[in-house]
Amino acid sequence: MAAAPQPHSRRDQADRLRMMARRRHRVRRIAIVSGKGGVGKSNIAVNLAISIAQRGPRVVLVDLDMGLANADLLMKLQPRYTLAHLVRGIRTVEDICMDAPGGIKFVPGASGTEGLANLSAFERETLLSQLSQLDRSTDIAICDCGAGISESVLSFALGADETFVVTTPQPTAMTDAYATIKTLRRLGCEARVSLFVNMADSRAGAMATFDRIAKVAHKFLNYSVANGGYMLHDSSVERAVLARRPFVLQEPGSNASACIGAVATVLTKRLTKRGTKPQSRGGLFQRVAGLFV
Repeated sequence: MAAAPQPHSRRDQADRLRMMARRRHRVRRIAIVSGKGGVGKSNIAVNLAISIAQRGPRVVLVDLDMGLANADLLMKLQPRYTLAHLVRGIRTVEDICMDAPGGIKFVPGASGTEGLANLSAFERETLLSQLSQLDRSTDIAICDCGAGISESVLSFALGADETFVVTTPQPTAMTDAYATIKTLRRLGCEARVSLFVNMADSRAGAMATFDRIAKVAHKFLNYSVANGGYMLHDSSVERAVLARRPFVLQEPGSNASACIGAVATVLTKRLTKRGTKPQSRGGLFQRVAGLFV
């Protein structure tokens, strides 16, 4: 079993990565994580990326769910090449980056490739060198990270501008979401951590779920969790998944699309309020170096 990441070394590493990237083009990073699987994390990532792109910014969706990627299935894409080919050095990022529905770019991950979670130094350098090329043509990057609190998930969350923890009202999902927030707090996460409640029966139910987790985080962690929004339980989502088409495109008038659209509007305004190319910490994948250390 891998040793747990150390708070101080992980925080120092994130600080160094931010300093390295300070002068580069500013890419806004949104990490989508979850405490457990089955809460709709990838579906949220796909549809949020498309909704943000509809509002103007250049968006890339990167499937960083190492070894268990499935975002391509939700968009009816059949990638010829994936991050596995990039890591092995046999394809470039231009080779694997795809045009995806809704006007976004998509970097497909690999499914069933255990080696992606345990990269060699050479493979790590190949991956970072290639992914950094995306910074020049990207304003906002949505990164679909894995579920749980593995080293890779936590590392990317620490380097993001916004980290969305996706949960559902189910007690097990709420418990795991809180555990994820607790771990991010312990590691000194500087990103804005927001809780997104998926599959809510009502707005009141979603708010009750958020309030419960936020109050516990404030009481026991002295940590403020932002309200990242919610998505109502909607049969249009299931229909879209079966059709392998993002629901914001399949049924744009649905309740689910309205919920995601509201989140996208808020995010786009906040992340681009100084323009889509602000000078700041910059360099999306320069900071992802911590992902595999």
